[in-house]
Amino acid sequence: MISRKIEKRLQQFYSGDEKKALLLTGARQVGKTFIVREFGKKFSSFVEINFLENKAARNLFEAGKDSSDLLMRLSLMTDKKLIPGKTLIFLDEVQECKEIVTAIKFLVEEGSYRYVLSGSLLGVDLKDIRSVPVGYMDVEEMFPLDFEEFVMANGVSERVISDLREHFLNRTPVDSFIHEKISELFRLYLIVGGMPAAVNKYLATNNIQDVIREQRSILRAYKKDIGKYDPQNKLYLEDIFDLIPSELNSKNKRFIMKDLNENFKLSRYTNSFIWLKDAGVAHPTYCVSEPIVPLLLSKATNLFKLFLSDVGLLASMYMDGIQMKILNGEKNINFGAVYENAVAQELKAHGFELYYYNNKKQGELDFVVERGGEVLPIEVKSGKAYTKHISLENVLANKRYGLKEAYVLYNGNIEVRGNVVYYPIYMMMFFQREPVSGDMIYRIDLQGLQ
Repeated sequence: MISRKIEKRLQQFYSGDEKKALLLTGARQVGKTFIVREFGKKFSSFVEINFLENKAARNLFEAGKDSSDLLMRLSLMTDKKLIPGKTLIFLDEVQECKEIVTAIKFLVEEGSYRYVLSGSLLGVDLKDIRSVPVGYMDVEEMFPLDFEEFVMANGVSERVISDLREHFLNRTPVDSFIHEKISELFRLYLIVGGMPAAVNKYLATNNIQDVIREQRSILRAYKKDIGKYDPQNKLYLEDIFDLIPSELNSKNKRFIMKDLNENFKLSRYTNSFIWLKDAGVAHPTYCVSEPIVPLLLSKATNLFKLFLSDVGLLASMYMDGIQMKILNGEKNINFGAVYENAVAQELKAHGFELYYYNNKKQGELDFVVERGGEVLPIEVKSGKAYTKHISLENVLANKRYGLKEAYVLYNGNIEVRGNVVYYPIYMMMFFQREPVSGDMIYRIDLQGLQ
């Protein structure tokens, strides 16, 4: 079984005494239902109700009057025994039952059982469901497997991963044998990606063609949902979705609106971009005019790159044959698009908001992120000229920005040159946000005003 980091979060959430429900969201086929079912095995009793498959279940919550009535109706929907304090109730595809917002508040307040909800972001609006009053439900978003999860799925030991993490933290070169093997795994990740079905297919067969067929099946399902949930904007959505690979392969990788339609109107396409983002299908990376905290203040909403939510799906959208070229590390193709997509996917999964920097005088940086209250520039290099980064040097030299260091992700081993750290691109798996630790207590002395 593929190990997922979300399992630890589930364990932490339900190990405490605090009575809350947990809503698990994410794009189609990232493994939400499977992970909840596996976690449910830890409980004495596990009850699953799917609102998409079981239409009668929707009526259950529409007609429920209070917690006692709801629990009575719930018990009639299952042959499993409901054991107070030892039962996990899984409500799946909750986007099909908007009444769950009111119902879950009653059920959590009643307190006899624990609840986990799940809904696919693709083609659905979970905003109303997310609006359960604070104190009754937390929300966690699932993503495709990140690179560390992929490495573990392929059998790399925790000892090796721990050793790699130490090299990342200490900024010391990795053993050449390990470096080559993990680099090879990274190239494999570029074409298999992190969708659980594709990863499982590779682990079972090692056949890249089988993986591609699985990926294209997922893409067909995405397009089917586009037509199902947003028929009025179906053509706009498909245009945008189909253009992602070619736009990323262009010189500046920015999404050029006129490529969609000569008579393009931003207002006509805006909702489609928002839909793809909210559905978890794509990750917009917005341009900032200055690399200064907070980055949100200099964000330009009309300038952005659009990365696919899974790098393996991106590779499967390119022409046939790119997969083996990536695996063999051939020099005659442009790896830039897939490299940057993998980095964007990893950063997003680790909780970073995605931005890039562009300035006519100083140049462009692939990514800028906020970490520990400071801006960290990140450049991604797929070729040999990894030390040529004029834009990075310009930005670091600008005293007004006050940037302490920058990362360059490339194919080589760890190096440190001045305030630029060169990391193997697979080290992106260790990029984490720095959480605020401890309490933040602040008091004002108001003695003179009392």
